[in-house]
Amino acid sequence: MARPRKPLLNRDRIVGAALTVVDLEGLQAVSTRRLAAELGVSGPSLYNHFRTKDEILDAVADRVCAEVDLSMFRDGTRWPQALLRWARSYRAALTAHPNIVPHLVRGPGRRPSQLRMADEVFGAMVAAGWPRAQATRIGALMRYFVAGSALGSFAGGFVDDAALYDSDYPHLDQAHLLAEHRRRVDEGAFETGLQALVDGLGLQYGARDDGARDDGERADADHADGARQRPARPRG
Repeated sequence: MARPRKPLLNRDRIVGAALTVVDLEGLQAVSTRRLAAELGVSGPSLYNHFRTKDEILDAVADRVCAEVDLSMFRDGTRWPQALLRWARSYRAALTAHPNIVPHLVRGPGRRPSQLRMADEVFGAMVAAGWPRAQATRIGALMRYFVAGSALGSFAGGFVDDAALYDSDYPHLDQAHLLAEHRRRVDEGAFETGLQALVDGLGLQYGARDDGARDDGERADADHADGARQRPARPRG
């Protein structure tokens, strides 16, 4: 029996084609008609694998999140270092595919890779001693920061025309050089903010421990004071 001229259509091929379109042209360029043309199939055949375009984009977002390293939450790494390593891997995955970020940041929904990531981060923070509510906030905070850093380039937003900044913006006299050093500026800004966030969380974590110790010390002191103030029981 002769082999088919084209590989059989499957979810993996559809997601791969959609990711290529998103990377090159953005979310607005994705449609079932466009993907069918890219894959050399009829449009309705895609519906055997995905019910809607949003389902396809969910699968694309989940494939991108599957690239994020989560091993640091399982190998005994202390929580501050784990957050740093995870955030860097997360950002690397998003900056490789920035056009999918607006869809991805809607939340994990039913996407397995994003749900797994949320589960790993939350579980690691709770295991480290963070209260569950604060562990939830930490996961949200880190996602806001990483996704925001991947949405666009700060340095790339400045034009390289020195004359633009000469008279009206005297403090931006070097701004025309930013685009030339885009990667260094953007990565440096990310690292500065990331370290500040984790250092700040470390201070909160230490204050939490100090507060617990202070409460314990006060309880011990109150107990000792109460013992001194209680009259001695008569003997006999």
